Amino acid sequence: MKNILVVYWSGTGNTEKMANFIGQGISSGGANPIVESVSNVDANEIDKFEVIALGCPSMGNEVLEESEMEPFVESIAQKVNGKKVALFGSYGWGDGQWMRDWVDRMESYGADVIENGLTINNEPDKDGEEECITLGKELAKI
Repeated sequence: MKNILVVYWSGTGNTEKMANFIGQGISSGGANPIVESVSNVDANEIDKFEVIALGCPSMGNEVLEESEMEPFVESIAQKVNGKKVALFGSYGWGDGQWMRDWVDRMESYGADVIENGLTINNEPDKDGEEECITLGKELAKI
């Protein structure tokens, strides 16, 4: 069974909920989800996975969280070349610029970014839950 790593940072719990729903989708799609807070993941773990998902909410002026997620993303820049990467996160303001910037950044590192990142306004509702589960199922099929 294929293992898929889901790494997230969450301040209010919304992005953590997204990560867990993605994990449910991965599991129901026939793969093994490893869902971890970014504070529990070493950058070298990325080498063990062909498919990863990274989640972070929009912070401040539509940027990644700066104390944990930003340094982690920078630390994996040389490790994601050729890997399938899904990005996700919640937001409460703005128009999703942080996700567009993140997609561009990961592509510049050589990652094969799946779609254009999944964004959900605030807490995932029933539709958001389904979007996350669907993304997880898609990851399991890769």
